[in-house]
Amino acid sequence: MSEIGHIGVVGGGAWGTALACLGRRAGRRVTLWSRDPAVSEAIARDRANPVYLPGQRLDDGIEATHDLAALSACEATLLVCPAQAVRELSARLGGDAPVVICAKGIEVSSGLLMPEVVAEVLPGRPIAMLSGPSFAEEVVRGLPTAVSIATEDPALGQMLASALAAGAFRPYWTHDVLGVALGGAVKNVLAIAAGIVEGRGLGYNAAAALVTRGFAEMARLGQAMGAELETLTGLSGVGDLVLTCHGPLSRNRSLGLALGKGTKLVDYLAGRRQIVEGEATAPAVLARATRHQIEMPICAAVDAILHRGADLDDAIRALLARPLRREGK
Repeated sequence: MSEIGHIGVVGGGAWGTALACLGRRAGRRVTLWSRDPAVSEAIARDRANPVYLPGQRLDDGIEATHDLAALSACEATLLVCPAQAVRELSARLGGDAPVVICAKGIEVSSGLLMPEVVAEVLPGRPIAMLSGPSFAEEVVRGLPTAVSIATEDPALGQMLASALAAGAFRPYWTHDVLGVALGGAVKNVLAIAAGIVEGRGLGYNAAAALVTRGFAEMARLGQAMGAELETLTGLSGVGDLVLTCHGPLSRNRSLGLALGKGTKLVDYLAGRRQIVEGEATAPAVLARATRHQIEMPICAAVDAILHRGADLDDAIRALLARPLRREGK
């Protein structure tokens, strides 16, 4: 196969819809599957996704379906679903096309990163991981965006980049699948912490320190697991971390912001259709860190606030009271 002509997209949320638009702009045939028939019907009938991208006109020619079997003939399948649904949907994929994982997180039940989950479910299937600083709404609007596509096969990486590169959207390929997957997972937890800092009114100094020390945690865990520092300092690491911690469209930051202002977690999540990945990922990140004997105090504080009943101000004071140490540790 010299190029990818037919792209399947599993997931009719904001990011899946945006990637479907990119595929069409790059001149590819695109089939988009949604679990919700109403979303598929709206895309097919109105070229709109009023549930997840209200007010955005979608590109013509997207074939919307509610039948996952319609993707079996695609030459690449983008898996764009919540992290905790990756195992279920991977198991339902037909054909033998490469699977491009666009979900950011760690499976709570197993502690596995998304590529590890897919490799377990679909042994021998070519796998890639797409991640980076990319708000779906801005991508649909055609604003400049750059992401990483990681796969062990450089030829596949180049084909995938060509299949999605359109207008101001620039994919860069790399071989470090683990690094790209880990950066996308950890940054969601850190973005909740960044939102708390802002919601609590702790100032710009604290916000900058949070992102910097948060990246140090990401880098420690990543290198212990075998990720490359070059990847973690790239688009899928630092790039996505900066966007998610400071961008107003970040769901993880928005959760932290609400918590910082006194909203209870259960009240914030009630009735929301979109998943806040960092909420489920926090304990899974800590489990991986414990396995590798890596300290991640910011991520631990987020988990304690979300899942262990920790008082928010007590958690902040505990972080500030940690022993002084040389930078780089």
